[in-house]
Amino acid sequence: MSRNLFHPIKIGIIFVGGIVAFKKIISNFKGFFITNSNTMSKNIFKSLGILFITLSFNANIMGQEALKPLPSPSAIVTMKYEDTYVKITYSRPHKRDRKIFGSLIPFGKVWRTGANEASEITVTKAIIIGGKRLSAGTYTLFTIPNQDNWKIIINKDLGQWGAFDYNAVHNVLTFEVPVQAMTTPYEPFTISFNQKESSTDLLLMWDKTKVSIPIKFL
Repeated sequence: MSRNLFHPIKIGIIFVGGIVAFKKIISNFKGFFITNSNTMSKNIFKSLGILFITLSFNANIMGQEALKPLPSPSAIVTMKYEDTYVKITYSRPHKRDRKIFGSLIPFGKVWRTGANEASEITVTKAIIIGGKRLSAGTYTLFTIPNQDNWKIIINKDLGQWGAFDYNAVHNVLTFEVPVQAMTTPYEPFTISFNQKESSTDLLLMWDKTKVSIPIKFL
């Protein structure tokens, strides 16, 4: 949910509107002993109507704020081969006219492989990834982008926000893959599978950069 929902001015409008309507209802009850029942009932329903309209109006404003797209929405990409299921959970930052690799994402630095929380990979059975065996489980997918190649890091420390607490001691395996240039840029960071028969390529693509991680099923 957008932080704009908690803007002090909007909270003030909602609070004041509710107080005014509530006071109107209370004043009608105070008039119980000096008005007849029919008049009182009409005033109460009018006040309840005012309160309902006030709350509905502010709820509509909040709903419109909530519908604003997130800058780096979360995504899940999956694939299955026989009894082996592979899932990647990640967030998708957008290019937005920025230079990405070598600038926004520095070369030679550990990257969360997306935005917000570090990306995670789940496999239900052992696979061969980057030429190395990976047991079933859920792992964090860190990367170190460089101009000509990326270092892929499978790390067992889960729930990481960014790569601020990355610890190489928890690495399960690492390997390198070459960088491939693309002619058409990708606006959002995108992870996808290029599935073959008993293997697949895990593709990481952003701007005009692509890396392909080979996966074989056992």
